[in-house]
Amino acid sequence: MNKAFTEISAGLSDAIDHAKGNTKTVALHRPETVNVKAIREKTGMSQQTFCATFGISVGTLRHWEQGLRVPRGPARVLLKVVEHNPDAIIDAMDR
Repeated sequence: MNKAFTEISAGLSDAIDHAKGNTKTVALHRPETVNVKAIREKTGMSQQTFCATFGISVGTLRHWEQGLRVPRGPARVLLKVVEHNPDAIIDAMDR
């Protein structure tokens, strides 16, 4: 067997063990929740201004704030930067 097959097989075995309740060998990664509304409010911006400034659709923002959806991937990264340094994004967008 090749290396890829061995790794896939091991992963599937781990998934089966996890499904059966054996979580000792499984590392479960849960990203921290992002409080989008708190991040937006920290900027002092309305939903419309926040969306226009950071390139997010109002519908998407509302879904995030209502907990109907969660930001993933690059959106999570953008929101974390906005949370800690919104001026960095604003400056980059103005260039």
